Amino acid sequence: MKSVRYYGTEDVRIEDIPEPELVDGSVKIAPAFNGLCGSDLSLFFSGPLPPAPTDSEPHALSGEVLPVVFGHEFSGVVTEVAHDVDHVQVGDRVVVEPLMVDGTCWACQQGQYNLCEQMGFIGISGRGGGMAQSIVVEKRWVHPIGDMALEEGALIEPLAVALKAKGLNVILSEVSAARQQIAKDAGYADRIVDPTEESLLNVVHDATDGVGAAFAFDCAGVEVVFNQMFEVVRPTGHVEIVAVYPEAIMFAVADALTMQERTMGSSIGYANVHSEAIELVRSGKLNVCQFISSVIEMDDVVDQGLRKLRDAGETEVKILVKIDQ
Repeated sequence: MKSVRYYGTEDVRIEDIPEPELVDGSVKIAPAFNGLCGSDLSLFFSGPLPPAPTDSEPHALSGEVLPVVFGHEFSGVVTEVAHDVDHVQVGDRVVVEPLMVDGTCWACQQGQYNLCEQMGFIGISGRGGGMAQSIVVEKRWVHPIGDMALEEGALIEPLAVALKAKGLNVILSEVSAARQQIAKDAGYADRIVDPTEESLLNVVHDATDGVGAAFAFDCAGVEVVFNQMFEVVRPTGHVEIVAVYPEAIMFAVADALTMQERTMGSSIGYANVHSEAIELVRSGKLNVCQFISSVIEMDDVVDQGLRKLRDAGETEVKILVKIDQ
């Protein structure tokens, strides 16, 4: 079967590989669309980062070394189910929660399986991926989406990472004019700030009666943005790092945290929210299609996908790879 496989830094190849076989407790899926993610960009341009294996060090759970099939944001259609699977059937449209966990560590036992000591991602750590004509997935990770368009389904995974629609007042800082317009059209931000034209600190100050924001989310992965988050957060506020930082950065612990008793965290993925994300889209409360900026073929994943997403970041938001069938 046709697949897109990741070998390492700037090395992704279109290859023919054997089709995976169904096993007990699993579902075989024909992927339809796979979204390209910032994690994919980091892996492609910076090289293998955990939880990806290397060409000599296998991932603890998958046991695989590079190359691995790429792609973890995907939707598809069920083509086969094991005898002990009853929540989906052949022909169902589904999305995959692309995790692999040991199920035995403390975090898994607490239900926070995204924090598993040996956590891996399908499409990064092995066990197939969304950029292949077929994949076999453990049944617990397969979620039916009803009649939802498969293009929308491919955005459920990133939506699960960053759920909105919680009734919060959101101020978005963005330097790209094109992305500012996308955010305005989407209507999911209450105020959009271009930090090169006006002070984000002043905007947050005015919006919060001088107190500061309760929460700030760093989705940029840029050191100057990271430090700016602490300037706009109130005493006892919280900064959450969602972006991936491939290299170490510096910040002043006393000023950023200690003197104001702020807290900082960093989040990887999600746990137990796929059903909520699916319902938000199916109910019409969230329109994810507006974030799809391009749909490309598997053969074009490098030049029209990964490189374009890096080089044309102002006009590209979510690029979907259409999987050949």
